[in-house]
Amino acid sequence: MDVSVFGTGYVGLVQAAALADVGHRVLCVDVDAHKINQLRQGVPPISEPGLSDLLEDNIKEGRLLFSTQASDAVSHAELIFIAVGTPPDEDGSADLSHVLNVTRQIAALMEADRTLIIKSTVPVGTADQVMALARDELQRLGKSQLQVRVVSNPEFLKEGSALADCMRPDRIIVGTLDEVAHDQLAELYAPFCRNHEKLMFMDNRSAELTKYAANAMLATRISFMNELANLSEHLGADIEAVRRGIGSDPRIGYHFIYPGCGFGGSCFPKDIKALLHTAAHSGMPLRLLQSVNEVNDQQRRILFAKLKQRLAGLAGKSIALWGLAFKPNTDDMREAPSRYLMEALWAEGATVRAYDPEAMDECRRLYGYRDDLQLCATRDDTLQDADALVICTEWKNFRVVDFALLASKLRARVIVDGRNLYNPEQVAAHGLHYSGIGLRQVSPQADAP
Repeated sequence: MDVSVFGTGYVGLVQAAALADVGHRVLCVDVDAHKINQLRQGVPPISEPGLSDLLEDNIKEGRLLFSTQASDAVSHAELIFIAVGTPPDEDGSADLSHVLNVTRQIAALMEADRTLIIKSTVPVGTADQVMALARDELQRLGKSQLQVRVVSNPEFLKEGSALADCMRPDRIIVGTLDEVAHDQLAELYAPFCRNHEKLMFMDNRSAELTKYAANAMLATRISFMNELANLSEHLGADIEAVRRGIGSDPRIGYHFIYPGCGFGGSCFPKDIKALLHTAAHSGMPLRLLQSVNEVNDQQRRILFAKLKQRLAGLAGKSIALWGLAFKPNTDDMREAPSRYLMEALWAEGATVRAYDPEAMDECRRLYGYRDDLQLCATRDDTLQDADALVICTEWKNFRVVDFALLASKLRARVIVDGRNLYNPEQVAAHGLHYSGIGLRQVSPQADAP
């Protein structure tokens, strides 16, 4: 099938590459000419495992094209994905200006019927709004004979495994009651349903709410475990033992019950705020979700609090930081716990020596060159003249370390671990002060080398 995609951000680009890889002819359009030129050469603007190879293969085969012209996209395909950003406004609501601007462009350029597929994460009722806007524009332009169909097709991608999620999805949610659109989406996604049917058809509003409900449920599990971890630490219990105990119950399971330093990224924080805004605007406030949001706001500051308590003052201190991205296998630093920590440290007069396998360029883009930030070439380089080490991201190459080296390098012999990567007894045996999230405290051995 011929498919066009407006937006070459994380969602649009991954979806386009996956559709091209199964044989569809896909044209992506973006207003950023530099990004489009890079993409034509197979260079993605994001870090995602496997994406570069997939782009290269499908560009070479002629199934994946890129343009800066909206007219190219509208003339290319009857099926048009809208995958542009919906950033949060100051009140937490989703900014739909990009979605609505694209809708106007498409309506203005239409010369035949088109099906608009909303891939962007949007509040409940957006598909109705897009439909009304498109029809109004067509009527205003004297093209009311043309048919426009609007489908809600939310994404469920996890950064770091987005291609796998796209190629082997758990489910594909499609919101439409239009028979033509139903058949079009069934044909489009047929290659992804060869083993078993994954398509779930429903009305637009239910599809839109499904996306928010999924992220809200996962965020709730995270905040629940973080709050339980804080209680566990206060009571002298071990949250890791508790996690294993409750996770063994199949009704609960182990997914998203790992305590840590709060959730970040482009989805959970933004989507929770948007859903809270929608609920409040409708007169049905979500008290539980409000608490989830408040717990996370507090949790993202817990590393700083632990560090400040242990060092008894941070002015002039040098802090080694492992992990800048909000999660492994991505360079995304949006709402990352590392940002909350670094900004708090700088405000106290501390210096940060940071390392991340992927997010160094993104960190430099965000913060520029400053005297209190050194981006180091390797993990161990951060330890030079550092007073303490803080771990924000659970990258694989942080899991195995030489604790004797850490003990010899860290002047205050302090490790604050936001991801509970290490065994407290093992760390303490090397004379290190180790503080995780909800872990039972173990005093460092005084006679450690």
